[in-house]
Amino acid sequence: MGSVVATRQRSPRSMMAASSPTRGPTSTRGSETGCRSRIACSVRARSLPTGRTFIAVARSIPDVPRPLIECVANVSEGRDRARLALFAVAVRGVPGVTLMDVHADADHHRSVFSFLGTPGAVETAALALAERVLGEIDLREHEGVHPRIGALDVVPFVPLAGLEMADAVALARRVGRAIATRHRLPVWYYGHAATRPERRRLPDVRRGGYERLAERLATGGDPPDEGPPRFDARAGAVLVGAREILVAFNVWLDTRDVEVAREVARAVRESSGGLAAVQALGLPLPRRGVVQVSMNLLDHRVTPIPAAFDRVREEAARRGVGIRRAELVGVAPRAAFAGRSPESVGLADFAPELLLDVHVAASAR
Repeated sequence: MGSVVATRQRSPRSMMAASSPTRGPTSTRGSETGCRSRIACSVRARSLPTGRTFIAVARSIPDVPRPLIECVANVSEGRDRARLALFAVAVRGVPGVTLMDVHADADHHRSVFSFLGTPGAVETAALALAERVLGEIDLREHEGVHPRIGALDVVPFVPLAGLEMADAVALARRVGRAIATRHRLPVWYYGHAATRPERRRLPDVRRGGYERLAERLATGGDPPDEGPPRFDARAGAVLVGAREILVAFNVWLDTRDVEVAREVARAVRESSGGLAAVQALGLPLPRRGVVQVSMNLLDHRVTPIPAAFDRVREEAARRGVGIRRAELVGVAPRAAFAGRSPESVGLADFAPELLLDVHVAASAR
């Protein structure tokens, strides 16, 4: 999403030496298609030359001597690099927090900030990010192809090491309560933090989006969990959750026909009889002249990345359409690749810093 940072091919030896997270400024030059923006102070991208190197670099998520939790904040800004850099600085300014990845997409007009650390540090970073985002973004000036309900749209917490889901729920509710109190915004909880069964699924909680939010709040039938039931035209609402590891994986189809992407998404997602634990949408990417099947793999142990990619490729081929490329939004565990190389699932410019395992291991040092 955004512009791809230029990467240099490296030998397997140099790649092995560079497998731990790297901090510092990065190049802003884009590659042919443009999909990933490495914001200033974010993680430096490197490409993997071979699938064999990937297997050597990426190990299973290790045990670490301190509790770790991940936050995957989705922000309704994907075009203004200076603004995104400010958001990144807000996160990285918190001691004990690692900003693993920033993934920005201009068509979606959305960015995903993936960071981890101890619970207290991640809580502080999430609130610092909220402060900056809610002071900068005005949804009255926002348009993008991805569904959204707020400037700070979705803030899920994922327990990684030494924590139970109950700990993530408690953290999510502290953060949700603090945002609602500080910014006087409606906050709904979802996932394991949901207060009602019908609020477990994110698509259900976000249904209607920003465009229907005023009506939703006015009717009073679905009051927020925190904050006033009033419509804030500038910031919208915030959805805060606790969940398991989720892999966000998109496949670009070599066509401009968004109906093809929607048909493929329908065939792939679980709710339409497709793959288990998969959510999917078909979206246009007008700035790139292609369409996209945007997927959430809710449980990579049930449906790993290769199974999702192969199914999308098969469904697209049935409609006479090829695959342009794929992209990973944020980071993913090595296990999600089920032994396949990144190149085999369309990730030609994959970098080891996109492996969650690498960052968890680094946190133990």
